Amino acid sequence: MKNIRSIKYFSLNLFAILLVLLGLPSCQKVINIDLNSASPQLVIEGNVSDQPGPYIVKLTKTVNFSESNVFPPVTGATVIISDNTGNTETLIESTPGTYTTSTLQGTPGRTYNLTITTGGKTYTASSTMAYPVNIDTLLYKKSPFGRDGSWSARFLDPAGIANYYALFMEINNVMQSDFSTADDNFRDGDSISMRLPVPDNVNLQPGDSVKVILESIDKNVREYFRLLHQLSNQGGFESAPPANPESNITGNALGYFSAHSDRKKILVVP
Repeated sequence: MKNIRSIKYFSLNLFAILLVLLGLPSCQKVINIDLNSASPQLVIEGNVSDQPGPYIVKLTKTVNFSESNVFPPVTGATVIISDNTGNTETLIESTPGTYTTSTLQGTPGRTYNLTITTGGKTYTASSTMAYPVNIDTLLYKKSPFGRDGSWSARFLDPAGIANYYALFMEINNVMQSDFSTADDNFRDGDSISMRLPVPDNVNLQPGDSVKVILESIDKNVREYFRLLHQLSNQGGFESAPPANPESNITGNALGYFSAHSDRKKILVVP
C-alpha cells in the first residue's frame, strides 16, 4: 500500500524555489534578483506512517525560475530510515529519485531518523510519530454561492499533550492539492473542527467518494506545512514568508520528513 500522499509536489518544489530566491530579511528596499542565478538545492519529501508500507522518500533538485516545472530526480543516493528501538532499513531506489522501504513498519510513539547521503553530503532528519486521533464526525456544507462548499472533520483532542494536525482530502481516489493544519493551543482536550474547501474545479456528483484523512504530525512538520499552505494561498511573491520554514532537515536541504499516524473517513455524496 502506498502511504505517501502528494501535497501537490509541484507546490513543494515551487516553494523550495521561492525560499532560495526570497530567503532574505524583509525590508522596503527594492532588490533586483536574477531569477536564474539560484544554485540547485536538494528537496526531500519523506513520510512514514502507522499504516502498512511501503513508505517513500522522494529526492529532487530545484530548477531556475524560468525553466519548465520538471524537477530533476536525485539518483544514486543512500537513504536510510531507522527508529529509536534499533530497527533500520536502507531504502531501494524503485524509480529515479524515489526510494522505497520493504520491511519497515511505522509505530506510534517511536522516533524515526532519516539519513541521506548524496553528492558527498549527508542530510539528516528526525520525527516522532504521534498517536492517532479518530475522526468523530465528517460534515459537508453546501456553499450558497454556487460552489461545492466545504468538508469539516470534527475530532476529540487528547488532553494533556501538545498535538498537531494536518487534514487532506481525496475525491474519487484523487488526492486534492489543498490541505489545512491545526494545533491544540487553547483547545487542549476539546472537540476540534478542521475545514477543507472543495476545489473550485471539482463539481461533486451523487455517488462521488470523498475520503478525508486526519494526520497527527509533529510540531516541526506542522510549521512547515503551515507556511507552505500560506504561500500557496497568497499567489505571489510580495507577501511570501521572509524566512525558511522550521523544517526538521539538517544539511541545508529543503522539504520535510514526517513520521505521522493517520485516520480516515469516507462518505459517498448522496
